[in-house]
Amino acid sequence: MPWPAGLRALRHRDYRLFWIGQLVSQIGTWMQRVGQAWLVLELTNSPLKLGLIGTLQYAPMLFFSFVSGAIADRVRKRRLILGAQTALMCQAFVLSALAWSGHAQYWHVAALAICYGLAQTVDIPARQSFVTDLVGKADVMSAIALNSAVFNGARVIGPAVGGLLVARYGVTVTFLLNGVSFVAVLIPLLMMRTEGAPRPREGTTMLEEIADGARYAIGTPLISLVLGLILSVSLFVINFNTLVPLFARDVLHEGARTYGLLMASVGLGAVIGALVLALIGPGRPAVSVVITGGIVVSGGLVALAAARDFSLAAASLFIIGCAQIVFTASCNSTLQITAPDRLRGRIMSLYAFVFVGSSPIGSFLVGVIAETLGVPAACAIGGGGGLVLVTLLAVWWKRRGSGAPRAADA
Repeated sequence: MPWPAGLRALRHRDYRLFWIGQLVSQIGTWMQRVGQAWLVLELTNSPLKLGLIGTLQYAPMLFFSFVSGAIADRVRKRRLILGAQTALMCQAFVLSALAWSGHAQYWHVAALAICYGLAQTVDIPARQSFVTDLVGKADVMSAIALNSAVFNGARVIGPAVGGLLVARYGVTVTFLLNGVSFVAVLIPLLMMRTEGAPRPREGTTMLEEIADGARYAIGTPLISLVLGLILSVSLFVINFNTLVPLFARDVLHEGARTYGLLMASVGLGAVIGALVLALIGPGRPAVSVVITGGIVVSGGLVALAAARDFSLAAASLFIIGCAQIVFTASCNSTLQITAPDRLRGRIMSLYAFVFVGSSPIGSFLVGVIAETLGVPAACAIGGGGGLVLVTLLAVWWKRRGSGAPRAADA
């Protein structure tokens, strides 16, 4: 009996192991995000300093993503992911120990945020490009949709459980459980047969390999469009770790439980978005799907600016979550399917650079605007900025990118 189109990636043994491990670990990661944000607010009571943690956490991606992408194309990806995931586990345990001892200070959280960012910088390009090694290009859209379902299913469960745990037991337990959850990633990685071996090298230096990947991205209009859209939305719109705890506390005047439920609303919408992706089919998504997702997620943030009660805020975040996953997963699969095998790690490092690397700037801007003008203004300005840039890129694609690039990328 053939697998349904949206589940075809699960026919691959090693991908099933990978998927199950991610399911457990991502729940722990979202629990830690709730605990970390609440710990920073308890220590500092400052939206700006909360935004700065996001900046520090993702800043390494700005400086080192190109190098990590080239490394992912040079070495066995499974071993690289094992090392990065081990580092992330250690970071969670150290944060847990500091919080449990009662000696946690803001600079501790900031330093560990940098450590987290360095490990993520190594992990993301390798893990993203490893998916194609696990399932092949024919099933990559199914794999990305399933990964999105896991990531955002965890976003439903993790923040809701994390908020309840913080409210009842404090932040320490969220960090401890996250550290334990990495066992579910490390064991499946050790059991896998797929190594993600590098493609034969062409005798160039790492700097030349990085330049080769950048030239390909710039010279392929479809990839340039997708990277531009990701940058626009990531910079102005996707700053949930900074915005949502501030919205719960300063606009709704509620605590950690409400914060967790709001984040769960984002995740529930994203699960629905992942199901929509499964119905799209295994091929490369249409450009109109990517652009529409960017417009809707930006508009959802503008709608959040007007919300003054929980139900409207949760509804807005549900729409944001649904549109965000359609947008980001469509961008991801477009890049993976379009990029040649020898360049995939470098192209996915560009994806990580603009998606994750722009978050430090966006988080800092959100923190500054929220502290000076208020949280609703930060939502309205961010969503409006995203709408403007996505619209401009859509006009550019219609005028320049919809002709020859389609033939080139078919």
